[in-house]
This record gives sequence, structure tokens and C-alpha cells, in this order.
Amino acid sequence: INDFMIYEMSKTLDAVFTPRTGKDWPTPGATIYGPKVMIVNQFAGSGGDMFPWLFKHKKVGLVVGKRTWGGLVAAFGFPTVDGGGVNSPNCAFYNPHSDKWEVEGYGVDPDIEVELDPYLWRQGKDAQLERGIAEMNKMLKNYKRPVLKRPANPDKTKIGVRH
Repeated sequence: INDFMIYEMSKTLDAVFTPRTGKDWPTPGATIYGPKVMIVNQFAGSGGDMFPWLFKHKKVGLVVGKRTWGGLVAAFGFPTVDGGGVNSPNCAFYNPHSDKWEVEGYGVDPDIEVELDPYLWRQGKDAQLERGIAEMNKMLKNYKRPVLKRPANPDKTKIGVRH
């Protein structure tokens, strides 16, 4: 489950470090502060179901494409005496915030449904990608980067006094 990327993309600006010389730098430094779009399709299952579910659940950004496959179930098998193995689905997923079994057998709905047209795809055009880019460009028009505004330098003559 790629929850790590969801948490990385969900980070917000916490603080700013100011070096004696050079530009200020934000923390966390390893994240994407701007808008995000995920493209999904009906062939995404398992982790490909969970990743867009988390993306929507954490409100990271917009999901574009087709509903995912709905195969969010794990299969932890066990070995047999002849060296083979038995593997069957034996681990399901539910949302503790809604008290519902989600995703399995249904998938994850996109925010904007876009069919991947095979005719256009053979011509080198991807309707889902193009729509994702169009939506991203709309969001970027209204996006304002965080402005780092350094406060006045502190008066160090009053050591131990809260300002």
C-alpha cells in the first residue's frame, strides 16, 4: 500500500529556516505544495485501488479517469507439504470512519469520469491525461505559492524574554 506517497503529498508548510546568507527554505522541504491530479482507470486494482482511495480520502487532489477495478483484497497464502502453496483472498478492507466495507467489488470513483478512447489513443492522444492536464492548468491559474515573509530580526539584547 503506497500510503507513504499520500502522506508526502499531504504535507503543508510548517516553518521556514533562514540562513545567515542565501534564500529562506521551507520545512518540510520534500513535498509538493501545489495542486495535484491523479489519473485512474478500470484496470487498477489492489494497491491501484487503495492509492486513489487514500488520495480522495485525504483530499490530496482531483481524480480523473474511470472507476478502478475494485480488487482491494489481500491474499496471504500458505505453503503445502509438496512445496506448492495455497493462496486465496483472506484479508478485506473497511473504512473505520464510515463503518462500511469499501472499494472491494466496486472500485474508486473518479471525481471527473473520462473514457479512454482507443481510437484517439492509437493516434497518440490520451483523453484522460489531456483532461488531467486541463484540470491541473485550471487549478494552477488560481494557485498562490506560499510567500515566505521573513519577520524583523529579533532583539538579542533581551535574552530569555519572550517576544
